[in-house]
Amino acid sequence: MDEVQIKAINLANGKNLPETPTLMFEFIGTEAYALEQAKIVQKIASKHNGSDFVFTEDPKAKKELWKIRKEALWACFAMVPSYEAMITDVCVPLSHLAELISESKKELAASSLICTVVAHAGDGNFHTLILFDPEKEEQRKEAERLNHLMVNAALAREGTCTGEHGVGTGKMKYLEKELGVEALRTMKRIKAALDPNNIMNPGKLIPPHICF
Repeated sequence: MDEVQIKAINLANGKNLPETPTLMFEFIGTEAYALEQAKIVQKIASKHNGSDFVFTEDPKAKKELWKIRKEALWACFAMVPSYEAMITDVCVPLSHLAELISESKKELAASSLICTVVAHAGDGNFHTLILFDPEKEEQRKEAERLNHLMVNAALAREGTCTGEHGVGTGKMKYLEKELGVEALRTMKRIKAALDPNNIMNPGKLIPPHICF
């Protein structure tokens, strides 16, 4: 989670967490193995100028930490309760994740909108929560512009326009660039074979201009 997301968490939950980019790890295995892995990660974090490494084995403390992460979206509305959130995500190979987040953060920070970053660092996927006033069309357009920049930056790094949230209608326009026309035609043929009456989630995923 980035520093803006941590600020939102502090506001929403009455916490006093350091408002800096924060990584959360969960170590699974025997007690000895988990402790060994925690020490390894602590050394790596220290080597890269990380700070405030906190490790807990207490079930209640662990539950509270993950509760903070899972409620990240709702925490954002503590900053601007009347706003809406455009929730977008992209995914790239792990080797490109740090570069992509750094580039995206520059664009997000330069924007007039409040934006937070929440990532799944282990699989190259990260989300951006872009907060905007639904009554102001220019803010909605700015949110869409930021989403567009993130998607194209991900595609330029061998990534995908969405890691978890799906294509739906909002990211359909990026699929031709990501997959190519022939791949989309193949997908459309499969859809037609399985759903000849086009009653299963029609109008999603495949751009309407793609023909057999």
